[in-house]
Amino acid sequence: MKWHQITSSAVCLILFVFNATATVRYVDLNCTNATPPYTDWSIAATNIQDAINSAGSGDLVLVTNGIYRSGNQFFVDLSNPIVNGNFISSRFISSRIEIPSGVTVSSVNGPAVTMIEGTSRSCAALIGNSALSGFTLTNGNAGNGYLGGGAYCQTTNALISNCIICSNTASAGAGVYLGTLTNCILSKNVATYDGGGGAYGSVMNNCTLIGNTASAGGGAFGSVLNNCLVISNRAVLSGIGAGGAGYSNVMNNCLILHNEGHVGRATVAVASALTNCTICYNHDNYGEAEIVVVGCILRNCILLQPSFAGPFYNGNDLKNCCVEPKASLVAGNGNIKISPLFVNTNSDFHLQSNSPCINSGNNAFVAVTNDFDGNPRIVAGTVDMGAYEFQSPASIISYAYLQQYGLPTDGSADDLDSDGDSLNNWKEWKAGTNPTNAASVLQLASPSNTVSGVTVTWQSVSGVTYYLQSGTNLSVQPAFSSIQSNLVGQAGTTSYTDTTATTGGPYFYRVGVQ
Repeated sequence: MKWHQITSSAVCLILFVFNATATVRYVDLNCTNATPPYTDWSIAATNIQDAINSAGSGDLVLVTNGIYRSGNQFFVDLSNPIVNGNFISSRFISSRIEIPSGVTVSSVNGPAVTMIEGTSRSCAALIGNSALSGFTLTNGNAGNGYLGGGAYCQTTNALISNCIICSNTASAGAGVYLGTLTNCILSKNVATYDGGGGAYGSVMNNCTLIGNTASAGGGAFGSVLNNCLVISNRAVLSGIGAGGAGYSNVMNNCLILHNEGHVGRATVAVASALTNCTICYNHDNYGEAEIVVVGCILRNCILLQPSFAGPFYNGNDLKNCCVEPKASLVAGNGNIKISPLFVNTNSDFHLQSNSPCINSGNNAFVAVTNDFDGNPRIVAGTVDMGAYEFQSPASIISYAYLQQYGLPTDGSADDLDSDGDSLNNWKEWKAGTNPTNAASVLQLASPSNTVSGVTVTWQSVSGVTYYLQSGTNLSVQPAFSSIQSNLVGQAGTTSYTDTTATTGGPYFYRVGVQ
């Protein structure tokens, strides 16, 4: 199957810009005249660590093609101790290279021809705000009880970019522990004991996580993923066996496909927050998909499992999400049960021009500015559901809303008052009312006076958020001021008591939709 339509996380070499006082150190595996301080290709170091040891903060170590297997650094991370009950010990990290804070190590021609092999140790350890770019980190083994087989980062201030991190092992965080990763591929890494086959505690931007394995969070554990492709990762029953894609993550604008959890466990995610993600074809080790997410918060997401008996989403918090009609999901909170109408259900998860997911998300949940393709995340005023934003919508109203009431999605109905109640269809949509029923409107009922104040009641819709304003003199501008916001509407009517209205008045009120 071809995935060229969906893989936006291409690996390429980044050019770094340094200040005028920075020094470049060179590394060439085949140099025959290696001489410190390695400031020219003719005297380049043959060992990456030798060049690093000659560098100072702000310097660049530039590495040309080769497979670098030599070097054995031993790093004691006092800032990141291991806590086991009342016993606290330091982390001991054995690695091929160790990059001190402020130093950048970059390849000349990228990860396809520049590799660091770890074998019986981690490939790299990054201290402070050090950086590594353009390498393949492979065959690293952090050892039993240790973290970061491909790369161990002291904090998320360490930067890894344009790297391929593959076939590494560790007890947890087999690919990477901590660090901030950009445009990286994490593949076939195996966490032998705990979580995070691909990454543990990392921040990942525009990365691909494919074929990683762990007990919990085959793709990632305790991480933040923005605009990432998470595909074919596994959570196995050596421990929890849940969260093939991730465990305890924050995932924004991610495409999550073909991940696997153990039967009876969550195939995709556990205890995670997912926003604007497209989640399709995930399954357990028997090929079924009865449980997809457990204990998760999902916003503006699309979940599709058309070839299975029907995934269960109960026990999770879903708002403005699209699921297939057979899913066991209670309606409301902006959720829709309908086909999302992808361009190609099997391989291209962009939205068709008549998709009900267009304009059907909630802007309040948007966490990043661009979609999975790097295009603007919000177009025509309202965010779409899923990882891709449709870039040329004809209407500014939710397509699911228009289709529900048989109205066209070509924009021709946006300004019409279809039911003659003096509100156009756009206003009806914002208020959550029925545009074909003149009795379905946002309006105030007669208020009631009590010793506690004035109770204001209005005709409302479940899940819509309102604000309430009041005034005492309509001839003074502004006549109204806010007395309460974030009022979650109830089905039928919603009431609020203005406890400041205890004198003779007069009091005037108006209600609006946030």
